[in-house]
Amino acid sequence: MATDIAANLAQIKADIRQTAKESGRDPAGISLVAVSKTHPVPAIEQALVAGQRVFGENRVQEAEQKWPDLKRTYEDIRLHLIGPLQSNKVRPAVALFDVIETIDREKLARAVAREMAQSGRRPECLIQVNTGEEEQKAGVLPADADAFITLCRDDIGLPVTGLMCIPPVDEDPALHFALLRDMARRNNLPHVSMGMSADYPVAVRFGATLVRVGTAIFGARE
Repeated sequence: MATDIAANLAQIKADIRQTAKESGRDPAGISLVAVSKTHPVPAIEQALVAGQRVFGENRVQEAEQKWPDLKRTYEDIRLHLIGPLQSNKVRPAVALFDVIETIDREKLARAVAREMAQSGRRPECLIQVNTGEEEQKAGVLPADADAFITLCRDDIGLPVTGLMCIPPVDEDPALHFALLRDMARRNNLPHVSMGMSADYPVAVRFGATLVRVGTAIFGARE
């Protein structure tokens, strides 16, 4: 059965609105990032026709193949990098993405800042926090996050606007969402990127301003 991308988007946006209102939040303060990684351009075009303009990709190389033409056609697209960024991909990432959600180490932060200075393009940056302190997962540890935020924002001069996390799959996400929200508030950061297909309503209740949803929009990845 074909995935009805427009219907899925409408349902998710309705869920976000409802959950926000129940939580005393303005739904306008929450942005749905449609995670289009591994999905082909025709599927993305269905989402664009349905009015979706904010998308997330995991890999710079894949995004380079899919997005330049789409961004020329739809000038109001906002493209987020939500996967790990390697130092050798900093230049194309700064050129293509509007938000880089995965700043997680000093070397990368400095490389991104240098490329911004050279290119004149300044995509927003989010710092990825490894809230579950998982060895295999990227992100700065919670104990180091405040100092790293200060380094990136004040010393290196990155346009840091928020934090991002991916909770462990086998733990209650609410604890991780609360931790990230409180960290963002403490550092006066407006954006909190958290919540995916399985738990985005929980993330909205805990203050997410960006929710990253892929499978619930586009169906299972091939």
